[in-house]
Amino acid sequence: MRAKESKYLLLNAPNDKIDEIIAILPGMKSPTLLPLAEEGWSSLHTVIQQEKFWEIIDELKSLGAEGILVCPIEKMLI
Repeated sequence: MRAKESKYLLLNAPNDKIDEIIAILPGMKSPTLLPLAEEGWSSLHTVIQQEKFWEIIDELKSLGAEGILVCPIEKMLI
């Protein structure tokens, strides 16, 4: 049931904004952070409630987030 209301969020962000972005993202436990091939950038992966996404999208963009993908979650085990 929770999976239906949750979305998997992926975004690219400048490394100097990661802490600020993580601070505004609700998540399961902690986002996954992976370095990109382009120096100074990382990919951030997290799970958010669908209803929260539209509340924070402008803030994510203002912090430099790019390539934001929102994917459905078929199943989620917690």
